[in-house]
Amino acid sequence: MPHADASVQPSRPLAAVLFGLSGCLVDFGARTRLQTAEQPSPEQAQATPGALDTLRRLHQQGIPCAWLEQLPIASSRHLAATLPKWLKSTPNAPAPWPAPDACWQALMALEVKGIDGCVLVSGEPQLLQSGLNAGLWTIGLASCGSLCGMTPSEWQVLSQQERELKRGKATVQLFGLGVHSVIDHLGDLGTCLADIELRRLKGEKP
Repeated sequence: MPHADASVQPSRPLAAVLFGLSGCLVDFGARTRLQTAEQPSPEQAQATPGALDTLRRLHQQGIPCAWLEQLPIASSRHLAATLPKWLKSTPNAPAPWPAPDACWQALMALEVKGIDGCVLVSGEPQLLQSGLNAGLWTIGLASCGSLCGMTPSEWQVLSQQERELKRGKATVQLFGLGVHSVIDHLGDLGTCLADIELRRLKGEKP
């Protein structure tokens, strides 16, 4: 009879992952909030680095996902056009951020039974505060949210030193909110989610 490998730890799979739309999945820099035009530009509707790969992996793992947004519904739908059709959309909760209602509404739409093992990922401080108020694990995005506030083309022309300075300032602000982790963008999310699973396994709660 084979012996179990004591070095292999059991896992506690995540129950759901919620994402901000603007400044997280799309609209690098969350610039749509600053404009008066009803329709976001093609650049704003592009998926941010790592977004599509992240969604595909989570879908393959059977982890339900949804996006949240407070922009007008027409703008939100336009921004989300490049995202997978299976991804649940939950725009315009009854109470605005940072009230927890938006997160709870999204979890109900995903038919998640409770908040245990639920994670919110966003570059928007108000939405992250909503996640904290809802009792979720929270992951802040330093470079692609509104705290840096730059379009992809503006970000690319910065020097490495300038990028690090902006990332560092945004990271300090996000940790100041009380978020549980901060990463650069969604390309770094896999390792961060694995760390949260390990923290949960050790009995840690958000």
